[in-house]
Amino acid sequence: MRPVHWHPPTELNAQEQKIVKRIKRAKLFTFLRQYRHQIFDEQFQEELGKLYADSPKGHPPVPPAQLALTTILQAYTGASDAEAIEALIMDRRWQLVVDCIDCEQAPFSQATLARFRTALIIQGLDRRLIERTVELAEQSKGFGSRQLRAALDSSPLWGASKVEDTYNLLGHALKKAIGVISSQQGRGLAEVAKDIGVDMVASSSLKAALDLNWDDPDQKNLALGIVLDALERVETFVQTQPTENEHPLLRSTLETARQIETQDVEVDTNGEVKLRSGVAKERRISVEDEEMRHGRKSRSQKIDGYKRHVLRDLDNGMIRAVGITKANVPEASVTDAITQDLTSQDVELTELHIDRAYLSSTFVKNLSEQLKIYCKAWVVHNGTKFGKTAFVLDWDNHTICCPNKVTLPFTLGGKVQFPPLVCATCPIRESCTSSPRGRSISIHPEEPLFRELRERQLTPIGRAKLRERVCVEHSLSHIGRWQGEQARYVGSRKNLFDLRRVAVVHNLHVLARIFTNTTEPNFASI
Repeated sequence: MRPVHWHPPTELNAQEQKIVKRIKRAKLFTFLRQYRHQIFDEQFQEELGKLYADSPKGHPPVPPAQLALTTILQAYTGASDAEAIEALIMDRRWQLVVDCIDCEQAPFSQATLARFRTALIIQGLDRRLIERTVELAEQSKGFGSRQLRAALDSSPLWGASKVEDTYNLLGHALKKAIGVISSQQGRGLAEVAKDIGVDMVASSSLKAALDLNWDDPDQKNLALGIVLDALERVETFVQTQPTENEHPLLRSTLETARQIETQDVEVDTNGEVKLRSGVAKERRISVEDEEMRHGRKSRSQKIDGYKRHVLRDLDNGMIRAVGITKANVPEASVTDAITQDLTSQDVELTELHIDRAYLSSTFVKNLSEQLKIYCKAWVVHNGTKFGKTAFVLDWDNHTICCPNKVTLPFTLGGKVQFPPLVCATCPIRESCTSSPRGRSISIHPEEPLFRELRERQLTPIGRAKLRERVCVEHSLSHIGRWQGEQARYVGSRKNLFDLRRVAVVHNLHVLARIFTNTTEPNFASI
């Protein structure tokens, strides 16, 4: 059964006016109370109602507008599902927004809120929450242009699950597998572990149970062999059990243990088992969250988890799109998801401000005439010798001219090698190269763009344009304040949902400033 539309009062009654006067901080509660009926109008409530099956049976579901408002307040305050239900009973600010003042029981249960969140994620309607705030901003300020000027940047988001070394990863996976077996058989964890012959797995600390000298490489290899033997024992035990009773989680957990072994363990020429030197490219660092990865935001800043990306509209300050990527992948990999979000908003990106991490993105690779990229150019280093900028590139004829006026053809993505004999007799050779093979110049596939970026930042106007990107860093700072530096959920999709609802909180603050400067916003045509 589809939910009925929610029609809360628009005017504040006397009791609500008293509550509003007492809210000195956290003004978002007041804003949502004043504009909830415009944010969740009839058309938008109809969209959210599609989350539910159209069945004639059962009781009408809770209006999704109420659940969406609660979800937004969770992002604003950092409240869990249980805390949100408690706040709806105890906190008058929450009651003010959801229209349940002085209620003795919350309008819905914790399970209902969790199911609503899951439905939003499955059907992708969490993205519509961002789009709705953008629609309101465009209508109230008359932003009718479909051309978008935006800035894109990222910040670290540490994973919610525990990061462990190889020994503890294997031990964690085994303990989880034995826990499934003990639950199925109705026995204690320690009892099952003892029957299998892997008592140390049931201990609170695997390393303490092994009781070895962890500073001795031979002892560490011995410990690794013991843990892998325990894995063999558990798998052998599982194979003796009826297959029809096998729990899916048991099989996936044992597969996780084998994945960790494949990535982290090797056998040397003497047949000894030891940890692999170096780190596998897609090394798993957590049992509970398979998508978390080791990564870097910069040379000095390491991340264990994810990166969050934010695209901010430079004209109205709204966040247009967000993205989540694993910490070990390049920032530029998010741009396909960003493009998809913008496509649904029916806008054309005409100006993009980025840092150099995004120069390998599809925005740059598929650069169109309508899109202009603003980015600080890579610094050209060549010691005391002539840099690449000392060579003149003729883009019409595809030729390159050295400081001594020697001209050769070039191709994008290729390498130009000046003849050794020509360089050997060059009067300015000492300032150009010391190689007996002569000077060489690599031409990047995006060399025309890089040249344009370098030339642009040499002018005051160009440098002023580069400074426009700073505003997206401010938005990321606001996002970090509400979302925190650590992920709330396991997995990239749930964390994308969390980032999207935090972006909605950011956009609502922008809307509040817009509405303050707009005497009578008109939403009739949305």
